[in-house]
Amino acid sequence: MDVKNNANFVMPAAVAALNTPQQLSPALAAEVERQLAGRTRDIHLNKELAELFRQRSWPQASKIIRAWMIWVAVIDILTLGINAILLPAETVMSMFLPALIVPPVALATAVAFTRPASLRKRRLTALSGLFVILLCLARLGVDAGAEFHERHLTIMLFVAVTAIIIFPLPLLFAVATAVFSIGLCLVFQLKNPAIGTGSALSDTLFFSIGVLATVVARRTANILAHKTFLLELRDRNRLADLTDANTQLERLAGTDPLTGVANRRSMGQSLHAFWTANIGNGKGVAMLMCDIDHFKRLNDSLGHAEGDRCLVAVAKLIRACLRDGIDQVSRYGGEEFLILLPGSDEQAARAVAERIRREIEAAALPNPASSVIPYVTVSIGVAVLAHNSEAVSAERLQKRADVALYRAKENGRNRVVVYAPDAGP
Repeated sequence: MDVKNNANFVMPAAVAALNTPQQLSPALAAEVERQLAGRTRDIHLNKELAELFRQRSWPQASKIIRAWMIWVAVIDILTLGINAILLPAETVMSMFLPALIVPPVALATAVAFTRPASLRKRRLTALSGLFVILLCLARLGVDAGAEFHERHLTIMLFVAVTAIIIFPLPLLFAVATAVFSIGLCLVFQLKNPAIGTGSALSDTLFFSIGVLATVVARRTANILAHKTFLLELRDRNRLADLTDANTQLERLAGTDPLTGVANRRSMGQSLHAFWTANIGNGKGVAMLMCDIDHFKRLNDSLGHAEGDRCLVAVAKLIRACLRDGIDQVSRYGGEEFLILLPGSDEQAARAVAERIRREIEAAALPNPASSVIPYVTVSIGVAVLAHNSEAVSAERLQKRADVALYRAKENGRNRVVVYAPDAGP
């Protein structure tokens, strides 16, 4: 896979872990658990986890590098000013050119980190800027000579050590900085006229031990950062599992286990939410009460197993007649279904109810004991709350649908009746 190292790029399988508590892919979750099960010092992120870690940590690393570069520029300018006051003019002039290079290089590097660029380009920019700064600091001592020679080499090594410690970048960056700074120290120490070759090698070896110890510390810090990141990923994944389980439980708690449609409790919540958000704002709604005709006779003649199959089939047929994501159906009682049709007027509600009635009748589900026809039929009561009409509670509208359903039963069943104002409450 060709990764273009864009600053906003995230490996597809792991993108969820960056923002929201969603589940990791099984393979990635297994890799996280495997890494955490071993020894801390053996933690080694694979390509996918390493890319994800870099994308997570890079914004913070970028801010740290910018701040470090700005402070280097400020301190260099202040140091040059103090030297101009305290040191002889010829010494200051010998330091002037390399000291003058440091601030613009440091500030240019800091500015580069404020602009969009690939991760690779930013890392090269940081490394290049640091190398130029280290070279200038070393040249300060070489050009000034005398006691300044070794003093500024020590300062250069100190700056390199602080960069290794502070910059939260990959170990390769720390190693490159260490090799470059030790190499500079060795080259310029060998050119120091005040000491011999043996002393130059000895001093360089002494400083190398400190720099290499810093690299080891940086490696340990990186491993601990990786472990913290893996722990975070694992916690997020477990939270996602818990959230998913809770969502599943909530869904099951609001679902009728037999038919798979909403249960009475869930519909009650939906009605409350709908009425709170919409009623009083000029939006209409229709409610249908649907009852299977002679359902008790079906159970008595064919058995409860056949009755359950009938309920499942009827629920499926009702759902097929509704608008996905808009209309809602619930099993409200034993053989009763409550249907909510948001935004529907009387004509639309009657059309939906008739379609449901026809589809169930056409399904020819057996009910030999029915007094209507030897198949399953339904009676449906319709109540409508028109646009901009007087406010009516959900309970009141449901009672009106019940009244209409009762009229449908009285008038011979297998029919749709719309509530009329003189028919009840």
